[in-house]
Amino acid sequence: MLVILLFLLLMGAAGIYLLVKVGKKATKKARKVSTRVASHMAAMGTGDAAETERMRLDLRREVSLTRQAVDQALHDGWGLGDLPHLVAEISTHADQLDAQLGIYAQERRVSAYVDHTALGRLRDHHAKLTTACARIRADLLNDRMTHAAGGIDELQSRTDLEIEARRRAPDPLDQIDELYNRTMVERSRPDDLR
Repeated sequence: MLVILLFLLLMGAAGIYLLVKVGKKATKKARKVSTRVASHMAAMGTGDAAETERMRLDLRREVSLTRQAVDQALHDGWGLGDLPHLVAEISTHADQLDAQLGIYAQERRVSAYVDHTALGRLRDHHAKLTTACARIRADLLNDRMTHAAGGIDELQSRTDLEIEARRRAPDPLDQIDELYNRTMVERSRPDDLR
C-alpha cells in the first residue's frame, strides 16, 4: 500500500514538472508571438514610430530570405567561401539594429522629443544591411540561373543529337536517281524553255 502511494506521488511530481516545463515554453512562444503581433500592429500606423516598425519588419524579412538562400545553396553543395560567415555577421548586425529600431520606436511613441538625426542614421544602417542582403540573394540567384542555363543548353544539344541520330540517313542511290531524273527532264525540254 505504501509502495503504491509512493509511486503515485512520484507520478504526480513528474506530471507537475512536465506541466511547468511545457508552460515555460508556451510562455516564451507567446511572448515572441505577442511581440511580433505588436510590431505588425504598430507598423500599420503613421509617423516615425510606424515607419521604424516597418523598417524592423523589412529588415527581419530580408535577413531571413538571405539566410534561406544561403542555406539552400549550401544544401545544394555550392562552394560559397566566406559567404555563410558574412551572412551570420550581417544577421548579428541586423539583430543589433532591430533592437535599436525598437528602442527608437518605443521612445517615439512615448515622447515627441526624440533626436531626428538618430532616425537618419538608423535609416542609413537599415539601407546598408538590406542592400547587402539583396545583393547576396541576387548573386546567388544569378549563379543558380547560370547553372540552370548550362544544364538547359546541354539538354538542348543532347536533344538535337538524339533527333539527328533518329533521322534516317539519305540513301545515296535515291539521290543519284533524283539527279538523273532532273537531268533527263531538262534534256527533254526544248531549248527555248531552258
